[in-house]
Amino acid sequence: MYALLARLLAAPANQAQLDDLAQMAVDSSPDGEAAVALSLLRLAAQQARAQEVDDEYHKLFIGIGRGELVPYGSWYQTGALMERPLSDLRQDLARFGLEREPGNPDPEDHAAFLCETMAVLGSSREVSEDAQRAFFSAHVGNWMPAFFRDLETCSSACFYKAVGHLGTVFMRLEKDYQRFDER
Repeated sequence: MYALLARLLAAPANQAQLDDLAQMAVDSSPDGEAAVALSLLRLAAQQARAQEVDDEYHKLFIGIGRGELVPYGSWYQTGALMERPLSDLRQDLARFGLEREPGNPDPEDHAAFLCETMAVLGSSREVSEDAQRAFFSAHVGNWMPAFFRDLETCSSACFYKAVGHLGTVFMRLEKDYQRFDER
């Protein structure tokens, strides 16, 4: 789920990616709410066209000067970019040997980068569940639920409303899992 969210937040989906999403199989057995969110994403992809998604992505996240939403942890936590949360994140990333790719202009607290990081940490046999939980709490769970709710309710979003809904549901499931796992 993190890898899917990372891909959808990193750049606008092209037509091939939309077609893949439109055809994705949704298993309704694990969690009804997640299945509904994935089904809504599939439906949104079936109705979307790449150029429209590109326009929507730019309006939402880039804009002229600034998009409608600012997908950075520092912004959500402090109201400004490049603040203390980014510095703390960089220190934690260095502990895992992770850094942004050369040539990527976005700071590491971008929602796509953090989703990708969670996907990497979750698939690593070398990173303990405690370390993953701590990273989630410090850098994802403390602001990304609000970001996804904002995306889900953004009036100019169409395709990205479904992405926001999926993110909202997934963040709630992750937080529930974190609390359950701590018991």
